[in-house]
Amino acid sequence: MVYQALYRVWRPQSFQDVVGQEHITRTLQNALLHEKITHAYLFSGPRGTGKTSAAKIIAKAINCEKAPVSEPCNECDACKTITNGSNPDVFEIDAASNNGVDEIRDIRDKVKFAPSTVRYKVYIIDEVHMLSIGAFNALLKTLEEPPKHVVFILATTEPHKIPLTIISRCQRFDFKRISAASIVNRMKTIVNEQQVSIDEDALLAVARAADGGMRDALSLLDQAIALSDEQVTLDNVLMITGAVSQQFIMTLVQAIQEEQVPVALQALDDLMNEGKDPKRFVEDMIYFYRDILLYQSSPALEDILARVKVDDSFKNLAQDMNPNRIYEIIEVLNKCQQEMKWTNHPKILLEIAIVQLCQQEKQSIPQVESLVQRVKELEQEVATLKEKGITVSQNQNEAAAQKEQRPQKMSKSSYRVPVGRATEVLKQATRQDLSQLKSNWGNMLEQLRKQNKVSHAALLSESEPVAASEKAFILAFKFEIHCKMAAENTNNVRDNLEGILYDIIGKRFEMVAIPESEWGKIREEYIREQRSDTEETEKQEENPLITEAQKLFGTELIEIIED
Repeated sequence: MVYQALYRVWRPQSFQDVVGQEHITRTLQNALLHEKITHAYLFSGPRGTGKTSAAKIIAKAINCEKAPVSEPCNECDACKTITNGSNPDVFEIDAASNNGVDEIRDIRDKVKFAPSTVRYKVYIIDEVHMLSIGAFNALLKTLEEPPKHVVFILATTEPHKIPLTIISRCQRFDFKRISAASIVNRMKTIVNEQQVSIDEDALLAVARAADGGMRDALSLLDQAIALSDEQVTLDNVLMITGAVSQQFIMTLVQAIQEEQVPVALQALDDLMNEGKDPKRFVEDMIYFYRDILLYQSSPALEDILARVKVDDSFKNLAQDMNPNRIYEIIEVLNKCQQEMKWTNHPKILLEIAIVQLCQQEKQSIPQVESLVQRVKELEQEVATLKEKGITVSQNQNEAAAQKEQRPQKMSKSSYRVPVGRATEVLKQATRQDLSQLKSNWGNMLEQLRKQNKVSHAALLSESEPVAASEKAFILAFKFEIHCKMAAENTNNVRDNLEGILYDIIGKRFEMVAIPESEWGKIREEYIREQRSDTEETEKQEENPLITEAQKLFGTELIEIIED
């Protein structure tokens, strides 16, 4: 006999076999028992959660010879033929390969004919979101007014791609991800029936790797059984899934906590030599620290932990870690994960991140100590000045004045800030133009990367639009050298930037590059000038005598002297 995969052998044949979807199975059972069958159903949800299986169970239940029933008997001819797929009145269609108008028109022409062997014709259309717009339109009228002997069951993993006109004509059921505990319980039943010996930790690792899908869990279990000899162990599952054991992650986390760089790097190197994926490992690390943080917040809610098993060593580690330190670590790992998308050497980025995490605490301690010492010295100086008074000699004043007047030596990478051009942009700047520019900034960087302009994207990633008018915008750069390169149009970076913004927004913007350190000064000076002009105008308007005198003699002949 040809071997069948576990997910095919153990495909649910009744509603009680559908795991983790009790809110749906109970509703459908009550409707079947009371013969309240609608003409169209829409099953949506993640892959492997039982959508197509539930559709076939409905097809059997409504056509069962013992109907009305809440469960199909799976013994009559109708149930058996629907189960093995030989019933001529139950059609299971894959919309991914039959997504054209002609296929749907063929269905529309055939639904008018009565079923030949059972009470209802059932059309199960899987991955219905793959249908073309024309196919949806052809299906629309049939869904709206189908014959009484036809039931449509649509299944999809992406319901947002289905037209609302189709969704409104169906009774919708949303399948949810199956919890790890439910998957483990189902797999225990299966391995007992199959007489397979497997560790509890191995089952839990399979359930977590399945990410809420029963079909994925059974496929992984099938692989682990084939890999093992007699006993399926946790190592077998980790080898299949590419995941890392909790014990190894805890060893690395402990090394980071104790700032042991050699231990952490050696553990990481051993892991990479086993062929583990650095990107997957970073994700496992982020989830591990996330679970520590959640356990510290709510120790009683162990069910919300995604990747860890709560044991004594995990509890001790969670008690020793500072939550603020966890936030910093997650931020570093998340940045490393993002940068891995743009590099061919993810292992190097991971090693740098691990070294940074180990040394982060050492670097922060001297900085804090120096700041504390500096604060103490300033407090002593202030106390001394309060006691003796502040005396500044004339020579000191002259020296300070000379220092202010002495022109500063310009560094090689200094940049002449276009203050006048920036002020002109500020005079015409609006919040609406700035919001429009900021909302499209990420899209612009993505377009640069797609055009293989990675150097341009890297240069502009440390910049931010801070003001914008109808025709120009101010771009503040964190580093002055980047600002100078953008302003001088090095490698056509400015032309490329303005061209992409024109394609996205439809307007031509001129870029005005300003260092971030100078932006605050320019903005404050502009606000001060605007406020001064406003106060002068208001002051003149408040005095009617001055206004009248200006009308008679003109503003040039009048001098206002304050008392």
